[in-house]
Amino acid sequence: MSAPSPDFRPDIEGLRALAVAGVVAFHFGLTALPGGFAGVDIFFAISGYLITRHLVTEISQTGRLDLLRFYARRARRLLPAALFVIAATLAAGAIILSPEEQALYSKGAMWASAYMINLWLIRWSFDYFANDAANNPFIHYWSLSVEEQFYLAWPALLMLAAWLRPGKRTIMLGMGIAGLVSFAICAWLTTVSQPWAFYFSPLRAWEFAAGGLASMAPAWLLQKRPRLGLALSLCGLALIAFAYLTFSEEAPFPGFLALVPVAGTVLLLLAGAAGVRDGVNAALALPPLQWVGKLSYSLYLWHWPVIVYAGMLVEDLTLAQRLACLGLTLALSALSYHLIENPIRRNGWLMANAARALVPALLLTGTGVAAAYGNAALAVRGQDPEQREIAASAAKPATARATACVEGYDTVAPKPCVFGDGRRMIALFGDSHADHWSTPVIEAGKKNGYRVETWLKSSCRPSRFSYFVTKLNRDYRECDQWREQAIKEIIAAKPSLVVISELALTSSRKMAAGKGEPDTPDAVWRAGLRSTLTSLSKAGLKIAFIRDVPFNDENIDTCVSRALWRDKAPSLCDQTRADAANDKMAAVEREIVTSVPNASYVDLTDRFCNATTCHVFIDGQLAFRDQHHLATPFAESLEPEVEKRVISKVGR
Repeated sequence: MSAPSPDFRPDIEGLRALAVAGVVAFHFGLTALPGGFAGVDIFFAISGYLITRHLVTEISQTGRLDLLRFYARRARRLLPAALFVIAATLAAGAIILSPEEQALYSKGAMWASAYMINLWLIRWSFDYFANDAANNPFIHYWSLSVEEQFYLAWPALLMLAAWLRPGKRTIMLGMGIAGLVSFAICAWLTTVSQPWAFYFSPLRAWEFAAGGLASMAPAWLLQKRPRLGLALSLCGLALIAFAYLTFSEEAPFPGFLALVPVAGTVLLLLAGAAGVRDGVNAALALPPLQWVGKLSYSLYLWHWPVIVYAGMLVEDLTLAQRLACLGLTLALSALSYHLIENPIRRNGWLMANAARALVPALLLTGTGVAAAYGNAALAVRGQDPEQREIAASAAKPATARATACVEGYDTVAPKPCVFGDGRRMIALFGDSHADHWSTPVIEAGKKNGYRVETWLKSSCRPSRFSYFVTKLNRDYRECDQWREQAIKEIIAAKPSLVVISELALTSSRKMAAGKGEPDTPDAVWRAGLRSTLTSLSKAGLKIAFIRDVPFNDENIDTCVSRALWRDKAPSLCDQTRADAANDKMAAVEREIVTSVPNASYVDLTDRFCNATTCHVFIDGQLAFRDQHHLATPFAESLEPEVEKRVISKVGR
């Protein structure tokens, strides 16, 4: 993950070991290191240090940069092992994953092969209905994509600075300005649009710049002050330890928090450059850390697909099973390092001429992209009718969403949609859990001479209370504004019936479990629900509140598809009623709704659950497209029930 340097520094190899150890520990579920993901930021700073030192040395000695030679070294170092792991992961996926998963994740492999998966993940992060990214065995390639993009831009920046005014001061000034601009935008976007701050390479450039500036700091300043150097190394290790021990994945990261591991890395790099060989720097040079450091790139490549596939094959991995996965990761990493990574990087024939490395690199990259694309196409063609039906059911949007009538996160002014031309009107009001009822509600309304108008917004509950939304990494202020305006518009429209549904509070708590999100107290939820219902009731409107559907532990389309692919029954994915339905909270909800004049509580849970079990594959149909949204074809089959239990609330 970094370029070879003229003078080997064992402390940097040890730093690599610390970085990859944090990342692996975090992904393997070691709760004692909740901030282990900050190891990626250590890698970024190390890369900035080594690459800048190499490039500045070449500019100082020759007045120019041999870019072809530079990129040839990067290609020999990174591409072969990365593409080999991609190929091996795709091959394993052909056995473990269902055809639909293979098709989806092959797209990730395609973007990873082209070192652009970070851009794909930005788009994925903003898609409310996107498949779960946590199971994507290629998602960890985002950091490698950021590094590759850095390698493309950084030499040009340094050459531009040197061309404007020769000398290291100009280069440092250029790096400093670029780093400050990058950090300022990154810190701002972390609170506004975290996926951009996290994945977009220009907004991580400041971390590379910090390492780059450290590489140009005059070492003699510390060489004359050995105690200061030792103190800096201790402080650097403390900062990294603080990040590993206290950060969480739901923290506003990167932003200001990323300064902690980056600053710690810079301090350790400075101490090592000044010749400090005691204390921390001596510990970093210990043989175990040197061995892990040498394998760090291969370890990073292998660890994620190993733990992801293991989690798919075995539910709730035990400690012993996780340790076995660690052993497998180490074995695979050692093999790829000794058989692929190191031999190709040091191959004399490839090193003799830049073209000898770059031409095969381009061919390998193109082959990787083509192979991933072909694998996706083959997976789709290889689906049997049952698999295709599941995929189609999960992909089919509800009527409102299909016509772009579910408003996004940034909207504050409602834009209602109209379905049908009946003289009387039914209003459908809520979040995506109201949207998945839109298909049967609209159809039942048309049959009874009603038009249906929708007020729908992603993740925006009709109940009046403010709450935190993970995708925004902050309170959902836009929802509060949108909701109040929607209530006013619904009252002004005077519908014959207002149909409301929303994500249950218990379901949102399950989604937020372990993420450190602020919880909504029951009293706040009860008051918010009652407030909305009372406002509509006082306006003389009739209300039908549909109880939320059961919440499942995993994406049901994936679970059922994978079960059938392995010749197992879809019932393997069923949930216990106690876990999925939460009848106790529903009873409180029913009491609130029925206490409001003109409001009725509609409970369709009997269509999913018996006394003990909630089913996910009902009457030969997929009931859910993910964890908690109805599959549209199954929702269509509920139209008679909706007509009977919901539309009847209008009265005659």
